[in-house]
Formats: sequence, C-alpha cells, structure tokens
Amino acid sequence: MKEFIVKQEEANKRIDAFLALKEKEISRTALQRLIEEENVLVNNKKAKPSYKVQIGDKITLEEQKPKSISLKAQDIPLEIIYEDNDIIVVNKPKGLVVHPANGNPDGTLVNAIMAICKDSLSGIGGEIRPGIVHRLDKDTSGILVIAKNDKAHINMSNQIKNREVKKTYIALVRGVVKENEATINMPIGRSTKDRKKMAVTKTGKNAITHFKVLKRYDKYTLLEVKIETGRTHQIRVHLAEIGYPIVGDEVYSNGKNEFEIKGQSLHAKSLEFKHPITGKQMNLEAELPEYFKKTIELLNTRNSPTV
Repeated sequence: MKEFIVKQEEANKRIDAFLALKEKEISRTALQRLIEEENVLVNNKKAKPSYKVQIGDKITLEEQKPKSISLKAQDIPLEIIYEDNDIIVVNKPKGLVVHPANGNPDGTLVNAIMAICKDSLSGIGGEIRPGIVHRLDKDTSGILVIAKNDKAHINMSNQIKNREVKKTYIALVRGVVKENEATINMPIGRSTKDRKKMAVTKTGKNAITHFKVLKRYDKYTLLEVKIETGRTHQIRVHLAEIGYPIVGDEVYSNGKNEFEIKGQSLHAKSLEFKHPITGKQMNLEAELPEYFKKTIELLNTRNSPTV
C-alpha cells in the first residue's frame, strides 16, 4: 500500500493523471483499472475515475498482484518470428482469435503463447489478456508482438500510443484502384445501424490510413497499407467506404467472393519499433499465408497485371 498527499501544484488533476505522475512503472490503463476496482481511496473513501484531486487529499493506492491465470496452455502451432527475454513476435494465422472472449473460451493465441512462455508474460493485460499489447482481428493474419514482462508492456503500449510503431499491411481488394497512392482520413466509430460493426461517422475517432498500389488486375487490386491510428476494423472500414472492400470480408463486403476465401484477405506484413528494453531498432516481417499467395498466383496466371 502506498500513500500520497496532494500538493498545491498537483491540485485539480484527474486522479489517474495524478497517480501516473507518481507511479511511472504502472500504465495509465492499469491505474484506471485499479480505480474502478476500488483499490484507490481518497481520504479513505472510494474514488471516482473522474475525481480531480484537491490540496491535502490523502490518496491511498493498493496495488494488486496479477491474478493467477486460470486459462490453460494449449499446444497450438504458431510461427515464432523473434523471441528474447522481454518480447515474443509471432505470425498469427487467419482464423485464430487473439484472446478468450464469449464464444471463444480457449483455442486462442493467448493459450498458444502460454504454452510457449509458461509463466513469463506481462500481467498488465489482465487475467485473460496476459502480454497482449495490440491485437489483430480473428481473420486478419500477420505479425503481432507480445510482452513477457510489465516493463516491456508499458514501453510498447507507449510507443503505440505515441504512433512510434510503424505497421504495414498487404490487402487484396475488389475493384481497380485508380490512384497510385492516397490517404484516407475519415473518423471511425460504432455503427448506429449495427452495433457489432464499425463505420465512418462524424462522431467517430480520428482515423488515418495510407495506401499505395502494388499491382492492378482486371477486377482486383493488391495494396500496401499503412496506418497512423489503430481504430477497430480501421483498414476494412476505410477501404470499403471508398468502394474497394477487402476480398473475403464477410462483414464489410457484400460482393461475390469468387475465391471462396473465408475471412478477409488482409495480412499484417511488418512492424517497425524500438525494442522496449534495449532501445534497438527492430524491423520484423511475417510471410504471407499460403492461401493469400495462391490467390495472387491465380490472379497473375489468369490476368496479366496492368500498369
């Protein structure tokens, strides 16, 4: 248990912001969770997340040890791209859910990682998301980094928050994209028509996607996509909004899927970031899955790419 007395220059800060200044080794998200779980008291009373501290307030912080993970380790095949004492980087296959949720209690990436890393995973993500710094949709394949300890987790989260991590994707879309490269800057929020979907909406959060054409075919285009922000379903929503939905996307594309691909043809190809502990520049890539390669080969043999 730790106690802090609010000084004059610290007054009127939100309680999570105040604690973030005091506890630099705990992420803002983790602090907010501690407040919600009533592990933070103001003058011996429960604190509200929106409370602004006042001069003389006694802030009591009771840190909780990470809960023992009740999930079971499962021997699920997983391609490891890089691993050391602090992080593990994998090539997530299409169809694999990142962490347990309703309808997917096991058989997830977390279960697979637990079998590989044993007890060496960051607890910041909580009981069912140990080590998970960022996510990919179930049917998006590609590169993903997992933190093995809290220090690495906090650093990687901050790099992502500050847009210091460069993410590059490969996408196959329906339609022939005219521009050689372009930027989509449209806010994304929860759809008002279907709460399970995201949509471009005026009240949404800022979302920026850059793309450039790699190859054009008769009815399709292969794109390289880079994102500045990380909104839910961002690439899928943005590309569908401008009329080029991702092949196989069963949520944001209503067109015929002639390749009979289940799940979107979207692959997280590479990540560029600084190692969270050593500071070394990391440039890692994940190879395209076989189904994606075969689709491209089919297009190459069937249609000579146009310039």
